[in-house]
Amino acid sequence: MLTVYSTTWCGYCVRLKKMLDREGIQYAEVNIEEDESAAQLVEGVNAGNRTVPTVVLPDGTALTNPSIDQVKQALAA
Repeated sequence: MLTVYSTTWCGYCVRLKKMLDREGIQYAEVNIEEDESAAQLVEGVNAGNRTVPTVVLPDGTALTNPSIDQVKQALAA
């Protein structure tokens, strides 16, 4: 399952989650404003930045602010 790291105020996060829902792709959501260890994970894969949405795939790789097509391609690989 995907994990989507997001915040409440992020429009890109809202858009990606809507598209994931529309495509029937299940995901777990983690709000980095409420979970410091999640914020540190996001910083670790984004050169110290808290860039959201950050998506961690089942294989452990991460995508930063991906399009729905990028997520689907990564899942198909």
